Amino acid sequence: MIYVGCDHGGFDLKETVIDYLEKNNIDFTDVGCYNKESVDYPDVAKEVCTAIIEGRADKGILLCGTGIGISIAANKFKGIRAAICSDTYCAKFSRLHNDANVLCLGGRVLGPGLAREIIDVFLTTDFEGKHHIDRLLKIQKIENER
Repeated sequence: MIYVGCDHGGFDLKETVIDYLEKNNIDFTDVGCYNKESVDYPDVAKEVCTAIIEGRADKGILLCGTGIGISIAANKFKGIRAAICSDTYCAKFSRLHNDANVLCLGGRVLGPGLAREIIDVFLTTDFEGKHHIDRLLKIQKIENER
């Protein structure tokens, strides 16, 4: 299950995300926003990240104007590894090496074609494991110390 959410700056691109998920028969929950009225991205990030932390979602896709603000908000949640990706290479390695569980995209900086490619790579790339596990454990230790 994928949870998808955006603020007003990511609304148009969220429609591309939903189209991709529907065409690929991927279960998802759309937590909004549902129009271009102003929405605070931390509220959307909280809803998606909470679903992942509580086990209701495997991954999340978050969108705002640049992807930056919503990724900052998402990464405040313990256990969330949100990656802002503007190309397929970053999407691939966010999964391979970092086991990212949230993809952040910028609705004002990405076109729909590239966004589909990024989403596809993010959702179809598995975590490589190996020595990368030790690094994730170090991140987890930092989270637990704070």
